[in-house]
Amino acid sequence: MIEVSSEEDESETETDYFYQPDSRGLCLPPGYVLPPGRRAADNRSASHTHLAPVSPLSQKPRNSTVNNSGLSASAAISPSKSGPSKDSTDGMHSRKNSSTALKMGRSPSPTPSLEAAEEKIPMSPADEEQNRHDRYQLYVVVLRAIAYPFNAKQPTDMARRQLKMSVSQLDHNRKRFLMFLKNEMPQIQSDEAFFNAVNHYNDTFLKSSRIEKLVKCGGISAHDFREVFKKMIEKRVASLPDIEGLSKETVLNSWLTKYDVITRGEEGSKMATRLTAPLSETALGKEELYNMFQGVLGIKRYEHQQLYSLMQLDSADEQSSVIRKELNARKQYAEGLAKTKKLPKFLHKGMDQMFMEEINSQIQMLMHNLDCLPVSSARGAMSSSATGRPSGFSTVLRTKKTPNALLDGTGEQDVRLCKSDIALSFYVEVTVVEVQNLKNVNGGKIVFCTMELEGDKRLQTDHAEANKPQWDTLGEFTTSQPLPVLKVRLFTEATQFYQLDDKELGRVVLTINPNFNSNKTQQWFDMEEPGGGGGKKKKEEQDTVEQLKVKLKILMDRPQNIKNCGYLWSQGKDQLWAKLKKRFMVLIQVSQYTFALCYYRKKKSEPSDILQLDGFTVDYSEPKEGQSPKLFYFNAVKEGQSADFAAENENERTGWITALVRATGQSYRPEPPTRVKSQQIKSSDSAKFTQFINASVETIDHHVMFRKLQSLTLNYRLSDTYCSLGWLSPAQVFLLDEYCARYGVRGCHRHLCYLQDLMDKARVGYLIDPTLIHYSFAFCASHIHGNRPDAIGTVTVDEKERFENLKESLREYLEKQVTNFRYCFPFGRPEGSLKATVSLLERVIREAHTEVLMKDVVTPAPPEEVCKVVKKCLEGSALVNYTKISDYAEVEDPLNTDEPTPRQRLERVIRLAELCCEVLTQNDEYHAEEMRNSQAFCWFEGAMAEHSEMFWSMFLVDMNAALEVQPPDSWDSFELFQVLNNWLQTSNMLRNGKFHTQMCDLFAPQLIRYVDLMETSIAQSTQKDFDKEKWITPDERRNQHKGETLGVEPRGAIASDNLIHKLCALQDFMHDINWPDLEFRDHLDQRLKLLAADMVEQAVRKTKTHFDNHIAKGGTGTGYLIPNSICVMINCLLDCDDKADKLTRGRQDSNQYHAQVPELIRTTLGECKVAVAEKLDLILESTLSSLARYDESNVLSSVFTFTTNIKSKFSLPAFSKPQAKPGQDQSQKQQPTAGQDLAQPYMTFVRKNQQKLHELLIDEDYVLEIFILWYKKLMKMVSSWLCERASQQLHIFQLITLSTILKKTYKSFLLEGVMESELESGDYEAAKKRLTCEETTALMSENASFITERMNDSDGGGGADDYDEDDDDY
Repeated sequence: MIEVSSEEDESETETDYFYQPDSRGLCLPPGYVLPPGRRAADNRSASHTHLAPVSPLSQKPRNSTVNNSGLSASAAISPSKSGPSKDSTDGMHSRKNSSTALKMGRSPSPTPSLEAAEEKIPMSPADEEQNRHDRYQLYVVVLRAIAYPFNAKQPTDMARRQLKMSVSQLDHNRKRFLMFLKNEMPQIQSDEAFFNAVNHYNDTFLKSSRIEKLVKCGGISAHDFREVFKKMIEKRVASLPDIEGLSKETVLNSWLTKYDVITRGEEGSKMATRLTAPLSETALGKEELYNMFQGVLGIKRYEHQQLYSLMQLDSADEQSSVIRKELNARKQYAEGLAKTKKLPKFLHKGMDQMFMEEINSQIQMLMHNLDCLPVSSARGAMSSSATGRPSGFSTVLRTKKTPNALLDGTGEQDVRLCKSDIALSFYVEVTVVEVQNLKNVNGGKIVFCTMELEGDKRLQTDHAEANKPQWDTLGEFTTSQPLPVLKVRLFTEATQFYQLDDKELGRVVLTINPNFNSNKTQQWFDMEEPGGGGGKKKKEEQDTVEQLKVKLKILMDRPQNIKNCGYLWSQGKDQLWAKLKKRFMVLIQVSQYTFALCYYRKKKSEPSDILQLDGFTVDYSEPKEGQSPKLFYFNAVKEGQSADFAAENENERTGWITALVRATGQSYRPEPPTRVKSQQIKSSDSAKFTQFINASVETIDHHVMFRKLQSLTLNYRLSDTYCSLGWLSPAQVFLLDEYCARYGVRGCHRHLCYLQDLMDKARVGYLIDPTLIHYSFAFCASHIHGNRPDAIGTVTVDEKERFENLKESLREYLEKQVTNFRYCFPFGRPEGSLKATVSLLERVIREAHTEVLMKDVVTPAPPEEVCKVVKKCLEGSALVNYTKISDYAEVEDPLNTDEPTPRQRLERVIRLAELCCEVLTQNDEYHAEEMRNSQAFCWFEGAMAEHSEMFWSMFLVDMNAALEVQPPDSWDSFELFQVLNNWLQTSNMLRNGKFHTQMCDLFAPQLIRYVDLMETSIAQSTQKDFDKEKWITPDERRNQHKGETLGVEPRGAIASDNLIHKLCALQDFMHDINWPDLEFRDHLDQRLKLLAADMVEQAVRKTKTHFDNHIAKGGTGTGYLIPNSICVMINCLLDCDDKADKLTRGRQDSNQYHAQVPELIRTTLGECKVAVAEKLDLILESTLSSLARYDESNVLSSVFTFTTNIKSKFSLPAFSKPQAKPGQDQSQKQQPTAGQDLAQPYMTFVRKNQQKLHELLIDEDYVLEIFILWYKKLMKMVSSWLCERASQQLHIFQLITLSTILKKTYKSFLLEGVMESELESGDYEAAKKRLTCEETTALMSENASFITERMNDSDGGGGADDYDEDDDDY
């Protein structure tokens, strides 16, 4: 998060961050309800009672809108004062230099810039010494909390934290994505959609300078990068068309896999699972905790080792003893406070007594928690965890002290231990290894051993031969006797039938104790002969015979509740140990507060005497009169009671005194009367640490010390390798909880300090989650109003004042965050951060009404009040955002001159409009979307709409300034309108809003003026172009402009193509404008349709006029070809017909005026079709006129028959005469004469015109219609000609000519696509029937054989000779 600086420029920002919420359960204050959108979670569970308030670091919102991958923005992300950021738009296409590589290098801290930003005030030597003193004292307290915790546990359900993204990793990702965009990763199969998505992600996110600064701040991880990419592609994938068999989810997963390959190479797909299952910060062991807080407090390793040794951290008994001393000291301190009345100043006078009750309750609960722990957490060498067997002790205390008795001292005389109250259980292992000196037994005999512990079962080893008596057999026993008797016997197996029992060769009888064989080694023991005969041997026999020996390994486990045991010389008063005598004593811990020194006899399970150590003080003593000076004495004294003890050496005495001092919990430390010189010399380091170790709990201000510890822990956490966003690790949470519980740190003080630390860190650029601040603030508010979130009901004046100060600064801070939300939370990171900030602001505003509401912290603040504050912030946000965007557009402009031209100013405004649209789109996607589903903030969408309207109102000023300098009748500004209108149409909030309406009012007159001018221009150009039209074909137009690009694809005439192009372009432009007012849009659409109808109608009529003039020209001979101009005109009409519906028909299809234009075009095309067919049939009419000369009724027919030699005429194969070469002028071809064949020229005419119509006309259907009409008229003409001569016999020349035309015409049109149903018409059948009759008649004549031959040659089914060289085209 960022905080805008109030200095110099309001648009400049400082770096503030928020943290990510945790997945742990939130312990809410009674009656407190989480802010809207977040649901309260159950209190964190624990196996025992917690005195201190649950840390906010150990809390989590369940079903929270904030997820684990969230992050937030900082002021470091905002542009600096030297100039606007090159990426202040988050997704604008970056400049060429925006991809400059980051400087690489390793830094000792993940956030060096932030550490440098923190001011370090030089300390005086005295302050440095005090700081060092405080760190040592804190570390001593921390060591004790780690070594023996009894109030808190390390949480195991905290949110997983990802590793921070480093600057080098960001640079690596940028290079990898650039390689992909340059197609340098052929192993990744990519389509256009994925390539565009990656390009957008690279330009929008990776090149963002704010992301670069976010990485430098250590507030984002690789997982966050992947989540942003996933969010970007989700909408793209959803918009892709559905493909059968391929789901959208499959495509999404495939793209994510490719993303992993891009970022991590070939290992990407295998590493993808690590992102979804990130490394979690597990609970740490003691050694890891020691190492961590050495780093937190700056303690060196050798100093830790010295403290570890001096404090005996490996001894649970020592630590529990220290705890008991601390509790006693706190109890005495509480009693002193009650007497002196030196209490903090509270809000109400009645809180003094309540404060004392709270202190006593805390101490009572601590003692209860300690008493609920097992007797000792230290395990012996053979504990259950090591051997898998029972731990080996059982303690039964029939009557236990209650916590109240422990507090007020009562019960010490009431609760007494008896012998039956204590029961011990020992585990014994006996291993028989081998026997030596077994020489008086035959080597082949079988020997074995038995083991027996007093009061337990008897065990036997395996059999072994006497010459190799080795077993290594383990026997396990349990006993309740501290001094049991162990018997090991050696037997030889009976071999004679009369021997009933095995023969005993020797035995060992031992009395063992828990100290027996403490070094766990194997030992040799002499064996006695059975019956004790071994002791009565004569001396000479002992000299000659070696003693029988057995090697044993004996281990006796010491239960955990036995703190010391061994033989002591003891003497007491009141009939307890009347004489100074050596006795076996056992120090037993019955509970955390009850110890007993018991005297045990041999083979006894119950103690003979018990000395309950409550209230005793142990100290060194000198031998009394009559006592041996060789012993080492000490005593235990209590009011009315005393006991003297003596050990055989100094080490034993020291060990007993240490154990008894721990048991009694006395504050006095015994000093020996004499010491060894080496023991009197201490190192300087040990001396300096002793003062911290021995410091009394009441002399330390733990509230001040805890504040320092918490602050140092937060510093350490923010500088580690995890993207923690300030949420402490489980180990750190555990240590702080344990500290607060042990030393009574008030929960409100803890959270007030923590809240202040969070805000301080946010101001220097660290990422702080607003949810984390919310939790601490809610806890403090609940405490101030007396809701007892941590069972503390007292409120001090200092807490109230500090809370009020923090509340005011926090409100100002949060308002600045909302004002700069775009730069505080780039790309919505952390997810839900804006919603969390608004929720916290709502809670702070609610606190402003607490004077009226008092303890009613559940009732939310009035929505109107919150909405008013947020709207005010968003007003400032609009100014900040637009200022930065406009500055960025100025810097990005490559044509940044002092006096830009009107066109340059317009281009800048268009670019600025694009940036503004992109900024508001990102605001909607990453910020407003998360608030839409919240019922508590349903008003936020309206506030964002007002924010956007204000943003556009600022843009409107710049837009008007740019439009005012544009020349009149300049239409370039419509591009600006399209950019803005297209975006506004997609926004539900801004569509037809204030800015949208103002923009339409500004451009409406200009649009009407544009349409007026276009109407006039098109009408004038149409009239002029058709008057000058030359009707040349598209190929001829291309040849004229060879090497040049035609503006319009040629289809018809130049004039018609230009007209249709202009009309289509005008209507497409109007469609692209997408005017938001439907009524005005329909009006313009109707106007353009009317214009198109008029222009098309005019073009059709002019084309028809030119067509009539051109079709009337040309001869009637077989050399006639359809002119190119006729085909161009028909194409012009066809193109108009093709575009007529689009150009003239709109929403009002019922308009008769519009319907007349397509009808006119179709009518005109029909007339042109008929005209072409009639023109082509005129050639057949001329041919038939030539054939009529051979009619019998013609006077000259005999002359033509005489001049025509039929046989010579048809002596050559049909149609075999040479034809004109390709390219030869048709006029140069030989024209048919009266004496030449008429069928061949006519069929050549038919085929050439068919080919030309096919090549030049653009509509195949229309060409087919012409062919059908042409064929029908042709057949009708032939049939009519034959009907006129029904009474006459056809001349042989007429018969052959007509038969050839009829058959070849049928086949030619059939090849052109005319259906047989159309070809076999009635006229065709009639003509065919008549010619068939005429052929039959002619066969009866004298030329029958010749006629038969020629008729076969003229058959359409003939060979290749039926066609000339032009037939190859058919």
